[in-house]
Amino acid sequence: MRVTVKLIGPFIYAAGFSEKELEVPGPVTSEGLVELLGIGTERPRIVTRNGKAIGPTVPFEDGDRIVVSPIYSGG
Repeated sequence: MRVTVKLIGPFIYAAGFSEKELEVPGPVTSEGLVELLGIGTERPRIVTRNGKAIGPTVPFEDGDRIVVSPIYSGG
């Protein structure tokens, strides 16, 4: 299964890329993708699939666009 993955902030440095199309074993969830990328599961994050936030156990589909962003706060 192919998905496009975009990483934000420190996740770019952890994985070594900012945006890439990847071949991943299906089915894979956001938790599984984070583990595959090696970006660490300890940092809080928001994962979106095709522009909508998803939970950690929602499986991806072929062709999805996934964005992984750390949670920031401020005003």
